[in-house]
Amino acid sequence: MALLEVKDLSVSFATHDGVVRAVQNLGFSLEAGKTLGIVGESGSGKSVSTQTIMGLTRGATVTGEALFDGEDLLTASPARLQKLRGAEIAMIFQDPLSSLHPHYKVGRQIAEVVLAHTDQTKKQARARAVELLGLVGIPQPAQRVDDYPHQFSGGMRQRAMIAMALALNPRLIIADEPTTALDVTVQAQILDLLARLQDEFNSALIMITHDLGVVAEIADDVMIMYAGKSVEFADRRTTYYAPHHPYTKGLIESIPSYEAGRDRLTPIPGTPPSLIQLPTGCSFHPRCVYRMDKCIAEIPPLRPVAGAPTHRSACWLSVEEVGLGADVERARRAEAEQHRHSITAPDPLAADTPAVATIDGSPLHAGESA
Repeated sequence: MALLEVKDLSVSFATHDGVVRAVQNLGFSLEAGKTLGIVGESGSGKSVSTQTIMGLTRGATVTGEALFDGEDLLTASPARLQKLRGAEIAMIFQDPLSSLHPHYKVGRQIAEVVLAHTDQTKKQARARAVELLGLVGIPQPAQRVDDYPHQFSGGMRQRAMIAMALALNPRLIIADEPTTALDVTVQAQILDLLARLQDEFNSALIMITHDLGVVAEIADDVMIMYAGKSVEFADRRTTYYAPHHPYTKGLIESIPSYEAGRDRLTPIPGTPPSLIQLPTGCSFHPRCVYRMDKCIAEIPPLRPVAGAPTHRSACWLSVEEVGLGADVERARRAEAEQHRHSITAPDPLAADTPAVATIDGSPLHAGESA
């Protein structure tokens, strides 16, 4: 049985401009000791989905299920969620400087987690804070426990946040872009630390990031999100070597490579859509170079495709067209041309590529018919 199982999760927010559909029909599962990487551009719903699981999206309209060890977190009482947060489920936020209170010493903030969930004394909680700072690699932890957040470097603050998350050996850790704004050397150290501590405590880990390079280091499975939906799910190797969805392919091709030399990177044309006014059909079709008539008219389901038993993709391209090779590229282009009549695919190198699909020169939005 999976430690965490999310079923048909949808999250929306009512605003003056309209309803923001931040997450739509999301589903995934995660076993103890495993790592799930959630990847996507800003605004794809990565953070909202996990914050909703922890009960941190107040004012949102939420439907679906989020079963943690069989208990639905979405229907749990505030008191129950407070007991679970920190003790059973912990979160590492992407900006430790704003997450740590500037007026309190780092050690006190770590000890507060221990005091809130156990019967330990303040002295015992402080000793645990010192132990945790040493565990995450902070030098001279007995002295640094009395430092304020501004006295720590960026990497040390992130390590302190990890120490706080691990204070009570939680069974699930959610890391929301924990390496953002850190240099490459510190980033590698943080990833190594998370992997080592995960092995030591057998915790499940959700790694949220926009960087596929980070996922390559640590994830067992990868879920690609776009416009609030899961568009591809596969194990790590399949994601990198046999992707099916054009968005996943675009993310991989946007990664700088030593082998590429001076060749120009292939960008994803356009920008992500507004979550208030989503395109019809597949949300990615305004940016997709393989766009077909069916992509505009119908929403593709997350269906099994070739590559691995658990490989699923929300794309109308043939389920056999996986990978990054020239033969697969020709097959995709040929299929797209065969099923494209009144539309034109975007040029990935054009600076003025529209973010909204056009048919006969007119923009197409949700609610309009192709």
